[in-house]
Amino acid sequence: MIRPVQPTDAPALAAIYNPYVRDTLITFEEEPVSVAEMGARIAKVTATYPWLVWEEDGAVLGYAYASTWRTRHAYRFAVETTVYLAQGHHGKGRGAALYEALLAELKHRGFHSALGCLGLPNDPSVRLHEKLGFKKVGHMTEAGWKFGAWVDVGFWERML
Repeated sequence: MIRPVQPTDAPALAAIYNPYVRDTLITFEEEPVSVAEMGARIAKVTATYPWLVWEEDGAVLGYAYASTWRTRHAYRFAVETTVYLAQGHHGKGRGAALYEALLAELKHRGFHSALGCLGLPNDPSVRLHEKLGFKKVGHMTEAGWKFGAWVDVGFWERML
């Protein structure tokens, strides 16, 4: 079931996110996020943007949310989108369903464009974005540094 995030989801969301921080180039964050910090992020994001979770049998298995793309007022109708699934729950359609629900909610709220920012290489995320109608619109070479190596960033856009 897809539902809006609740503050009580913070422990589950931190548990989903932190393996990506510790073990992958998918996020450029380098230190695991505490439950308190995740709770603060939920509060900040949901003041303006949607944040959805995938729950099964009482367990949160994934989440998707939108956030500020850029802070200048003219960018207020563009959002950056994010989706994460718990380890072992990929490839079953949950990520696509969460993302589609998020995009529908963004459109309903009057946002105009969604931007996915991907650390590269990341073939599964590229496939997901393109499956959902996103188009690659940019590529930054060696934009980030993680695990002792430079990492490229690609930008995928979908008009809502």
